[in-house]
Amino acid sequence: MRRVKDTVTGDLFMVPTPVGNVPGSLACRVEIAHCMSDALIRHDRYEVATQISRLTGREISKHMLDAYTAESRETHIPPIDIAIAFDLATGGVAMLNLYAAKLGARVLIGKESLDAEIGKLERLKEDASKKIKELKRVMGEIE
Repeated sequence: MRRVKDTVTGDLFMVPTPVGNVPGSLACRVEIAHCMSDALIRHDRYEVATQISRLTGREISKHMLDAYTAESRETHIPPIDIAIAFDLATGGVAMLNLYAAKLGARVLIGKESLDAEIGKLERLKEDASKKIKELKRVMGEIE
């Protein structure tokens, strides 16, 4: 039986790297449009625009939301407060994940962040235990 290649799941063990300080490396207008468009697939654009307007305190229309998601609208790049409100309105972290990826980071939300902290502490505990055993072994050889 042939295995079907998974093209949806990212490499969970890949270490993220920042885009760098190369001129133009953050020209990601098209990526932003695709990211927002993908996040809106299961959402009503009028409703999302209304929620963004409520959260930011300024009028954001469905037309403006459409402009942010259109590849062809080069001058429509959402400011950071709109990006944050967009993620809140869609119940996701699409824009946050895009931002983090550009910085070479990953985002952990809620329990995921606590799990990561527990993992870090477990590694520290193991390292300390190994160091203690090594020191006791050296002490035993000295006596």
